[in-house]
Amino acid sequence: MDLKLQGKTAVVTASSKGLGRAIAEQLASEGASLLLCSRDEQAVCEVGADLQSRYGIPAAGMAVDLSSAEQIGWLVQQAADRFGSVDALVCNAGGPPSGSFLSLDEEAWLHAVQLNLMSVVRLTRGFYPLMKEKGGRIVTIASTSVKMPIPGLVISNTLRTGIVGLMKTLSVEWGPEGILLNTVCPGRIETDRLVELDTARAAREETSIETVRESMVKNIPLGRYGQPEELAAMAAFLLSPVNSYMTGSVFYMDGGAVKAI
Repeated sequence: MDLKLQGKTAVVTASSKGLGRAIAEQLASEGASLLLCSRDEQAVCEVGADLQSRYGIPAAGMAVDLSSAEQIGWLVQQAADRFGSVDALVCNAGGPPSGSFLSLDEEAWLHAVQLNLMSVVRLTRGFYPLMKEKGGRIVTIASTSVKMPIPGLVISNTLRTGIVGLMKTLSVEWGPEGILLNTVCPGRIETDRLVELDTARAAREETSIETVRESMVKNIPLGRYGQPEELAAMAAFLLSPVNSYMTGSVFYMDGGAVKAI
C-alpha cells in the first residue's frame, strides 16, 4: 500500500534502536523526510545517515534527552528550522525501571514522570504549532499494560495509562484542526527493552531467561514474540495521510496476548 508519505516530514524520538528505529525505517521506506533523536548521538546520527543513503530521503539525527524540557524545546526549534511544518510525530521513550511499588523510591518515580509522561506533554504541546495549519498525525508508543497491568512494572502501568488519557483528550480538542492522535501498545516485541525485562524477571525468579521466554510465549496465541517491523508497519499507517478517520484510539500489537475485550 502507498501510504502517501512521499515528501512528508516526520519526527521520531528514541530512534537509535528498537521500536523507534524500526518506525523510522518504515517511514523512510515510504519517502518521508526524517528528524531523529536519541540520547546516544553517535548511534542516532548513524541511523540517520544510513536511512538517507539507502532510501534517498533527507534524514538527520541529534542528541536529545527527553526528560529535559529545554532539550525538547530545542528539538522543536530544529524541526521548525528544517521543515517549517511537521506532518508526523512519534512520541517514544525508554521504559521506566521495573520493580514492585515498595522497591521503587521517589526519585525513580519523578524521573519516569519526566521521561515517560511529561515528554509526551511537551512534545505534543511543542509540535502543535507546526501541525495546526495543515493538520498532522501523532502516535505515542505505550504498552499493553494500559489494558492489563503487568506485574513488576508499577511505574509503567501508571504512566502509560495517563498517556492514553492525554491522547484521547487531545484527539477531541485537536480533531477540528485535522490533527489525529493514536496510541500503539506493544506486547512482547523483540527489543533490547524486552531482553532487559526478561532478564530482570529471570533474576527475581532464580531461573533462566529461556525459561522466562517459554512461559511468556505460552500466553501469546500466535506462539512467538513480535518483531519491531511488525509494529512499525502499524505505526506508519497511523502516521500517514491514508489514515484519515482513526483518532483517539488504542491499538494493541501483542499477538493476541491481551485477552480483555
